[in-house]
Amino acid sequence: MSQTSKTRLSALGMLLLANAFWGLSFPLIKSLILLSAKLSPGSGLFAVACTVAPRFILGTILLFLWQFITTPKSEKPWLSKTEFIQGIYLGIFGAAGMLLQNDGLRFTSASTSAFLTQFYALLIPLWLSIRSKTLPRFTILMSSVLVLAGVSILGNFDYKNLHFGRGELETLLCSVFFMAQVFGVENEKHSECRHEKVTLIWLGTEALLFTGLGLYSAPTPHDFWIPWSSTPWLGLTLALTLFPTLGSFSIMSKWQSKITATEAGLIYCFEPIFGSLFALFLPAVFSIWATISYPNEHITQSLLIGGCLITFANALIQLNPPPKSQGLPM
Repeated sequence: MSQTSKTRLSALGMLLLANAFWGLSFPLIKSLILLSAKLSPGSGLFAVACTVAPRFILGTILLFLWQFITTPKSEKPWLSKTEFIQGIYLGIFGAAGMLLQNDGLRFTSASTSAFLTQFYALLIPLWLSIRSKTLPRFTILMSSVLVLAGVSILGNFDYKNLHFGRGELETLLCSVFFMAQVFGVENEKHSECRHEKVTLIWLGTEALLFTGLGLYSAPTPHDFWIPWSSTPWLGLTLALTLFPTLGSFSIMSKWQSKITATEAGLIYCFEPIFGSLFALFLPAVFSIWATISYPNEHITQSLLIGGCLITFANALIQLNPPPKSQGLPM
């Protein structure tokens, strides 16, 4: 096996691990939302900020301390201009996508949100085809369609009840922002950037944006900090920080550039599969810890069929992977 093939396999494996961490975020965030509502009730935007901002605040602090301790003093510059720009770009687009996704959930169903969020799996190859003025390859189109079918089955998406209101439009727009974020990681102009520095700025940008949103939308500034006094809330937030935040974002920053944006968009659709699997047993554990009411979900035919379609779509594209692209200009 060539070194290139080994690198690709390593990248695919690590990105699957990142998806597992992101899947873990589903029951964690749901538990935090339920717990935060008990500790510090507020508006929908405030609930989103109270759940999202702390993971990025803690993540930024922990990652900065780790890099401050481990980075050799002889390594200069400690942070380059290009790394700073890429981190800001990823942070802004990631925060915009996350905000639109979470706010959209207030006006649409979870199944519709899951389906429309993953639409970037189809948008990525379409955008690349428009840029290159060529038709997408058959395997890419087939894989994209299979992924969307898998996500729709996994989330019990009801096409008959689909209507485009605020929630649906916000979720579609969030998918565009997530697509831009995927391209931002892959962009070859940043091939020399150190992924750990980019991740630090990325997390720090989202921490600032969501903290500002939390303080702005809080009934009083004090309400934003009330949950920090709760031991269960701190425990769930720390878990959300270490795995879905530090773990997944660091993996994405380092390994996604080893494959194409099209492949990455398809692989990231494994996230709801892992989320559904973790939801089979973790809610009851978190309910005991946080004294909330969050029952376990059950394995369904939708999970099995949807998971198989998404897995088959990714296997199909790996038989004939697309060439590396240049990503979006930044």
